[in-house]
Amino acid sequence: MSQVTEVIKIQRKVWAEITRMTLAGELEANVDEILRTVVTENGPRYRCCVHKERAVLRDRINMALSQPIASDIQVSAGRSLEGHMEEGPLVRVLPEACDRCPIDKFMVTDACRNCLAHNCINSCPKKAIMVVQNRAYIDKTQCVECGMCKKSCSYGAIIEISRPCERACDLKAISAAADRRAAIDYGKCVQCGSCKVACPFGAISDRSFIVQVIQAIKAQKPVYAIIAPAFIGQFGLKVRPGQVTSALLQFGFEAVREVALGADIVTLEETKEFVAAVPAKKKYLTTSCCPAFVTMIEKHLPDSLTHVSTTVSPMIATAKMIKQENPSAVVVFLGPCIAKKAEGWQNRDMVDYVLTFEEMAAMLDGAGINIAETEEREYQVSASRDGYMFARTGGVMQAVADTAAQLAPDVSLKPYRCEGLANCKNVVAQLEKGQIDANFLEGMACIGGCVGGPGTLVDTRVTTRLVDNFAAASARKTAPDNQEAVTVTKQLTHWHKNQ
Repeated sequence: MSQVTEVIKIQRKVWAEITRMTLAGELEANVDEILRTVVTENGPRYRCCVHKERAVLRDRINMALSQPIASDIQVSAGRSLEGHMEEGPLVRVLPEACDRCPIDKFMVTDACRNCLAHNCINSCPKKAIMVVQNRAYIDKTQCVECGMCKKSCSYGAIIEISRPCERACDLKAISAAADRRAAIDYGKCVQCGSCKVACPFGAISDRSFIVQVIQAIKAQKPVYAIIAPAFIGQFGLKVRPGQVTSALLQFGFEAVREVALGADIVTLEETKEFVAAVPAKKKYLTTSCCPAFVTMIEKHLPDSLTHVSTTVSPMIATAKMIKQENPSAVVVFLGPCIAKKAEGWQNRDMVDYVLTFEEMAAMLDGAGINIAETEEREYQVSASRDGYMFARTGGVMQAVADTAAQLAPDVSLKPYRCEGLANCKNVVAQLEKGQIDANFLEGMACIGGCVGGPGTLVDTRVTTRLVDNFAAASARKTAPDNQEAVTVTKQLTHWHKNQ
């Protein structure tokens, strides 16, 4: 996410205000003030009236407090301060914000020339097209939205229109309900957050755990920030890793740990799993670090689920190490991913809360911490080059290939990668049919990998280069070179989901 729209500005302001009030102990008493400071009588106005603006804002505040949308925000604030969190899906449609976009799928534009061939009319299987006032016209009562007219028009005068949220969802999990508001089918949804980013009305949001994290810090609990490898460059292109650590410690975190170390552990374990399983037990193995990819297989390709690696994700591996060191630790994952919130929710014994980089940046703003001006601490690199490369497409595949070359040189590993859920779904289906010559698949829901996640702050292309440069500077090149990761995998057990 690189373009800062009005939707994003409002969301960040809400997060920052909630942070400021929570830190000051004023949230329950003053949460209503957010309605007047974010939406003023003098505008700017994005909807019909100030009352509509504030109705939408109430929904947004409840999501930020991790409370039910319809709740009174003062009650929600109190419950949030007490640690309560709503159960259920983390990605929700805000009913007041949804614009109920038109759903006529195909439209004839002014480019229509009423040509002699009339290919659109001839191609329509339902005879739903006719010429009216010297221009093609689509009878919506007859149209079945097959798209043949669009394909046949020589001028490209017929266009296909779909809701931004529907178009963004590769898994067809979002559609128009009877009242034309967007509705999410959670039987298909993998909570990747693509629809949230795509909606130009800000009508889709994900629950946040800002208040709960701050309350844990204020209670002087040992709150650990574990930060994803994709953090490089996210808080400013000139902000150095040591400044990120300083800012997080200043905010109140007990310590900051790199999830890239967990990535090295995952690489070692996933390589062992591959060597033991392929081809003796299964014809291929897929990665398991991307929760949206794994959930896509669970819900849409269940017959392929046995081919998904049972190795835990780097987030879980890192949390496991911390919980082993300090069982009372509160672990907060900071990353680019909304789907990680769902993974964290399912593994609350390991990961207490998940925040996106975008949320954390707003929290620092609310706390009055300018990360660019924070004094730089000495930064301790804890992972290999390959561990940091988990942040970008192809990184996991390369890490396992490099490790296999060292630990099992006689094994034939044929890697392949895919990004984007629609593409991943097709690739897995092709692997099942033997149409792709590969036996190890890296699957990433987001284009570009984690650096392209919905909770990022900087353009994917820029951060990919920054991650590459940072990774290349590590003295350890592969996971087997990282002695700490090797030692931990031997000392601790249960690195797999079925253990």
